[in-house]
Amino acid sequence: MTTTASFEPLFPEDRVLEPLLERAAELVSSSQKLFAVQETPLAQALTPQLRAMNSYYTNKIEGQHTTPAKIEAALKRDYSADVAERKKQYLAIAHIKMECELEQTWGVLPVTALFEPARISSLHEQFFSYLSPDDRFTSEGEPIVPGEIRTVDVTVGRHHAPEPEMIQPLLDAWATRYARIKPKEYQLIGIACSHHRLAWIHPFVDGNGRVARLHSHLALHAAGLTQGLWSPLRGLAREHERYYATLSAADQRRRNDLDGRGNLSQEGLVQFCTFFLDCCLDQVNFMVRVTAFEGFADRLRDLLRYLDSNPWTIGSEKSVIKPEEAALAMEFVALRRAVSRAEFVQMLGVSEVAARRITRSLLDFGLLHSSSHRGELSLGLPLKSLRLLFPRLWPEVDQE
Repeated sequence: MTTTASFEPLFPEDRVLEPLLERAAELVSSSQKLFAVQETPLAQALTPQLRAMNSYYTNKIEGQHTTPAKIEAALKRDYSADVAERKKQYLAIAHIKMECELEQTWGVLPVTALFEPARISSLHEQFFSYLSPDDRFTSEGEPIVPGEIRTVDVTVGRHHAPEPEMIQPLLDAWATRYARIKPKEYQLIGIACSHHRLAWIHPFVDGNGRVARLHSHLALHAAGLTQGLWSPLRGLAREHERYYATLSAADQRRRNDLDGRGNLSQEGLVQFCTFFLDCCLDQVNFMVRVTAFEGFADRLRDLLRYLDSNPWTIGSEKSVIKPEEAALAMEFVALRRAVSRAEFVQMLGVSEVAARRITRSLLDFGLLHSSSHRGELSLGLPLKSLRLLFPRLWPEVDQE
């Protein structure tokens, strides 16, 4: 019979914390390097693509991912005629919408507030409510009720999940332990620990992994670390075999007197926390390199030259780019601020007719964005621009 002591320890003992604290401190320090770029037009234009990328990778872990191009199509309400592919698009959109909305509403809360048990049910309820009733079924054909705690026994790999009647007491114990952690570095270790322990409880019939990953993402965001520019989801998916292996290792029972004082293996929990924090560090450092101003202007010029040498049809006309004239204007829009159309024409330094065609071409490609035909011009980052502007950010885009 499961008790609330069955998933102890919820946090490692002091004697094994030092390496984890060092990683957590490094994560805090590295994430602060993104403060310098978070308010730039470049970072703000990149954020929607990163949300799409996060949705791709969390769904990839579940084996339910579609292609980046089909995610972009779904964002434009262009869904596949294939039923299975369309469901994958809906799953992607559900994650994108949730991540966007909850970063705003939960991001202003203290991290401790995110451990209220009701929030876990609300994550599940909100995610699956985005799906049509026809899509709310497990792979075995069982119905998924949004937000409903499971009422049946389940086994996940070698792990026999707790009995349904113990789920709420376990969630309460989970919440109590992690909500009382206040120092930042300890809080980050707590987020890592809580990810596994929530997966161990397995509160829902389906969607537990999605909920745990999204919760961790939102907790890191509330801790002021992500700046909307990174997530553990990409790292967890790219190391999904180790992700599953370390989750499984943390499921194991305590082996001997040196393996902590709880029912489960402290060594396994530390192993998972180490992996989780290392994934976070890798993603932060990667995004620090990606968003560095160095080299961006050159990559932008390369993209403009590519577009110039590969014109396309817009209505009855061919696109016009003029890369040498457009480069400085686009660099200003990318790194400084949005501009009026008159300002953009002035920056281009060409005739008014040529400037209109360049502007129209950049808007049609998506590198410029405007809310109306007379509105300001801001930076856009269409999926097809990432291969040249941010190589290796989303490798599957490069492959497409």
